[in-house]
Amino acid sequence: MRTLFLSHPRYRDHLAPENHPEQPDRIAAIERRLEGEAFQHLIRDLARAVTDTEIQRVHPAGYVEHIRIQAPNDGLMSINGDTILSNGTYEAARLAAGAACLAVDEVMAGLVDNAFSAARPPGHHASARQAMGFCFFNHAAIAARHAQAAHGAERIAIVDFDVHHGNGTQNIFYSDETVFYASLHQAHLFPGTGEASETGIAGNILNVPLGAGADGAVVLAAMSEAVLPAVAAFRPDLLVLSAGFDAHYRDPLGDLNLVEADYATLTRSLMEVADRVCGGRIVSLLEGGYDIDALGLSAAAHVSALMGH
Repeated sequence: MRTLFLSHPRYRDHLAPENHPEQPDRIAAIERRLEGEAFQHLIRDLARAVTDTEIQRVHPAGYVEHIRIQAPNDGLMSINGDTILSNGTYEAARLAAGAACLAVDEVMAGLVDNAFSAARPPGHHASARQAMGFCFFNHAAIAARHAQAAHGAERIAIVDFDVHHGNGTQNIFYSDETVFYASLHQAHLFPGTGEASETGIAGNILNVPLGAGADGAVVLAAMSEAVLPAVAAFRPDLLVLSAGFDAHYRDPLGDLNLVEADYATLTRSLMEVADRVCGGRIVSLLEGGYDIDALGLSAAAHVSALMGH
């Protein structure tokens, strides 16, 4: 498999307080795990900044400008609870959104089979006009709209396996029958959304909330029994993954009990359905994962599976 890995050193310029979970070391941990011989054939490139046209398909220009002007010249500023802006945040966020579009370009053009973007800040809690949950721009939504506008894709499926529900992604596409959003997440965790009864105006939303303590077997069964059949029935032109690794048992922000091998199995199951319905086209975008070692190991397992190992 031809797998593209995207990252950028400027992601480290998005700073947070010392005790904040979303730290610059998250990206370094993933990059270290991808240095081994098993990843020598990984195709590597740098992210590019998102264009105004690309980002404004999801976020109004006024909101984007609001994020830009809020960034402090020095120090840190909280704009929404623990959603923190530093001087480097705006550029990092534009690179993260641009990486999602670049990944779509490469996959839709057939230059690679799939792609994984290791970017920060994450995106799936950001709504069109609201930053929250460490997120400023919704990269999965931007990727979906880019695939539709720039590559003629008609239907996009987004599968989110972060331990937290992607309320921003759900909000953006709640009334849009051209985008299917499925989320496997821990029930009653931040942000308090993602009930099974939230199905979208067009029936295009699938939420599978899981009880605290659920292990890999439970998560994989939910994926196989609920999410994969729904994705197959939707028949998307592209599968976008909101790839959070905070359902790992070591993660401090959740109470699920996955291990890194579960992420490999999860990834292979998603690849199988993508092979059947959309030519194997997958764009995977990093969301959460806050235990540094667990994140590196889990992301490496995910990328290894994307590479066909």
